[in-house]
Amino acid sequence: VQLQASGGGLVQAGGSLRLSCAASGRTFSNYDMGWFRQAPGKEREFVAGISWSGSSTYYPDSVKGRFTISRDNTKNILYLQMNSLKPEDTAVYYCALKLGGGSHYYSRHYDYWGQGTLVTVSS
Repeated sequence: VQLQASGGGLVQAGGSLRLSCAASGRTFSNYDMGWFRQAPGKEREFVAGISWSGSSTYYPDSVKGRFTISRDNTKNILYLQMNSLKPEDTAVYYCALKLGGGSHYYSRHYDYWGQGTLVTVSS
């Protein structure tokens, strides 16, 4: 499986960005997926998760109401719409694919990872 994340950049606080993750190599629509982020000096943290059909989504409190995960199974693309961005959202954002069960919230349950895209939010 190859995952290619894109869409990162520099944005002012309060602004918006949409990240994309293009998938290839497996039947994208069969698998749950997620977004994680890692800030300098910090552990990788869960940002959003979505079921294979898109019918279920998962968010930590830190981004709930500001971020929206979605997917287009016809195009094999995963999205993360980020609104009302804050400086503390600055991080490298990674998309990931989960082959099996387990909570969406833990990185150890994901099997494939994209290369990451940098999001910088200025104050």
